[in-house]
Amino acid sequence: MSVPAAAEAPNWELTLRVTTADQTHALGAALGAELERGDLLVLNGGLGAGKTTFTQGLGEGLGVRAGIISPTFVLVRIHPNLPEGPRPGGPDLVHVDAYRLGSASEIDDIDLENTMDSAVTVVEWGRGRVEHLSESRLEVDLHRAVGLETPGPGAGGPQPGHPETLDFDTDDGDEPRTIVLRGFGPRWNTRPDLGRAISGAAIEGTP
Repeated sequence: MSVPAAAEAPNWELTLRVTTADQTHALGAALGAELERGDLLVLNGGLGAGKTTFTQGLGEGLGVRAGIISPTFVLVRIHPNLPEGPRPGGPDLVHVDAYRLGSASEIDDIDLENTMDSAVTVVEWGRGRVEHLSESRLEVDLHRAVGLETPGPGAGGPQPGHPETLDFDTDDGDEPRTIVLRGFGPRWNTRPDLGRAISGAAIEGTP
């Protein structure tokens, strides 16, 4: 069983500072090209932080069907791999919004284990809820330079008395953002190769 995320040290941490939505998208696409079946991503970010743009980039890199939006009203959306895409025969993308799910047991109720081994699973607001699904995970935190902030590494989601505004927008504007990636477990012993996607970003982090 996984230890709580707040007590678990990542193998590495990479902080990127981008200035445009295109850079956010390109980073997602570069990461998506590196993902494999069974990978679990935990995505955190407030209103306008760039979650949708980043996930659209992931979908492009994975070669799945276009049309990725926030799954807020439908807890799980499955975007199938395209045979004519850049990665024919590659994994599907399972996009989950755990905002309204209060515990790991509620995550279990939506039967993600049925697709975990055959797809890439991206869970928004998943911290503290999905760590038990896999021995390895990649956490991605997106922060705006201004406005609402993403909860820190120990926070699972919106806290009582501090409701988060839901992000229904499918477009993120150009503004400075900080994107923090953390790798946990044997799958993410080393950082993924993001290539030229990070050439224009300010970078800092641990090996």
